[in-house]
Amino acid sequence: MILWAIAGMSIVTLLPRIVPVFIMDRLNLPNWGRRWLAAIPYAALGALIVPGIFTVIEGKPWIGLAGGAAAVVTAWLRAPIMVSVLIAIITVLLLNGI
Repeated sequence: MILWAIAGMSIVTLLPRIVPVFIMDRLNLPNWGRRWLAAIPYAALGALIVPGIFTVIEGKPWIGLAGGAAAVVTAWLRAPIMVSVLIAIITVLLLNGI
């Protein structure tokens, strides 16, 4: 019985992920629709990262904000992503007193 439940849940979660891959090539979306869909990955990434910034150090949200700001600045300066991540980590470590 549990295998049927797992198979059913797999199909239910797989369909919404697979179907758009085949449909999006055939749709003629207006430019605003394409821009809106292009922004979804950035919005999802922000929703995943921002809560962690405020909770990186319990009771000291300003340390997480400083690390996030350091990452934003280095990314804005076109540094590679690993450099931005390392700068954010180093900033948090230094402000927390390692």
